[in-house]
Amino acid sequence: MSQILQIKARQILDSCGNPTIETEVMTNQGVTGRASVPSGTSVGKYEAVELRDNDKGFFLGKGVLRAVSNVNKIFAEELKGANIFDQSGIDAAMIELDGTKDKSNIGSNAVLSVSLAVARAAAHSTGQSLFRYIGGVNADTLPIPMMNIVNGGSQADNNLDIREFMIIPLGAQQFSEALRTGAEIFQHLKLVLKKNKYSVNVGNDGGFAPNLKSHEEAFELLLKAVENAGYKAGKDVVFAVDAAASEFYDKKKKKYHLKSLKKYLSSEELINYWDKLTENYPIVYLEDGLHKDDWAAWKILNEKIGDQIQIVGDDLFVTNPERLMKGFENNAANAIVIKPNQIGTLTETINTVNLAKKNGYNTIISHRSGETEDTFIAELAVALNTGMIKAGSLSRTDRLAKYNELLRIEEFLGISARYGIF
Repeated sequence: MSQILQIKARQILDSCGNPTIETEVMTNQGVTGRASVPSGTSVGKYEAVELRDNDKGFFLGKGVLRAVSNVNKIFAEELKGANIFDQSGIDAAMIELDGTKDKSNIGSNAVLSVSLAVARAAAHSTGQSLFRYIGGVNADTLPIPMMNIVNGGSQADNNLDIREFMIIPLGAQQFSEALRTGAEIFQHLKLVLKKNKYSVNVGNDGGFAPNLKSHEEAFELLLKAVENAGYKAGKDVVFAVDAAASEFYDKKKKKYHLKSLKKYLSSEELINYWDKLTENYPIVYLEDGLHKDDWAAWKILNEKIGDQIQIVGDDLFVTNPERLMKGFENNAANAIVIKPNQIGTLTETINTVNLAKKNGYNTIISHRSGETEDTFIAELAVALNTGMIKAGSLSRTDRLAKYNELLRIEEFLGISARYGIF
């Protein structure tokens, strides 16, 4: 039997230059699995707690040495001898050792690093690809990439409230073709921005971060880039929005402050604004269009345009089955973003995906702002046949690593590969 022999964690840096945790799990048969954990720029209050050192003199308080120590001193001892293939049992044991609902004692980053590394070690032990080990013989769907090519909100220092303007190559017949489509549009957008004398510097997720006059101008520039690349908007390529509305919600006024409009909007007014944008542009996906606790408004939004586009919860659900169940009860959305570090273990992530699918929700595997070169989410998207993935833009190696891994998986699957579920 393949058992855990040693667990070792270390502090590394993520794509934002902040510390994160990486863990290696070694078995008694000499097999090693390694995984690193990403971190979000905007972390929802309902997410599992990422343990930081809070020492302002060390990485401005963002060090993760306590989380590393918890892995090396607690998990390394308690999990030694565990069956490497007992993923759910190992995940449950770590949750019990933490002893809190939000994993704030040992830290969700510590827990997840071990959970993912265990899965990798198990896959290596069987000689299988990670996606095939997790998903079995039915893991055959390459996800549609949602490429964030214009950054705003907390991802960029500009005038845009919307955090992510994304393109979705729906007209592609396979993943590699979709990736080429996105890359060509990205390069043409760069030329369009330069022609209009805008900055082509990029934000956290690798998308361009120009200081545009309005959201509408951003969409017009995207339309031009799509056209110049030789594609048709609304047919070959459609748009997606991550509004991250909780970031511009004023809790005292209970209104949304849109700096791009220079005004405050009520929930109803913001819903009407999203409705207008979806009428004027080929937007088929709206993520976090309202504040994460504005449940009554979510229901109105979903009832108004949910039959036309995907109404997606990220901050709303935080990959948490309890929040997701509340979404079902309130008819708040029709899709969910899945981020393993929001919940803390691979087992819980899989369970949340299954719960969403069972209730008719689309599922989108997603990166975080502070990413690493780890390609786990790319393999997870295929393993769980989610059909969609958010991995960032077409620049920065931390984002492209995920896309390149999907190219390898597509090649491995050959004629058995399917493409996308939207």
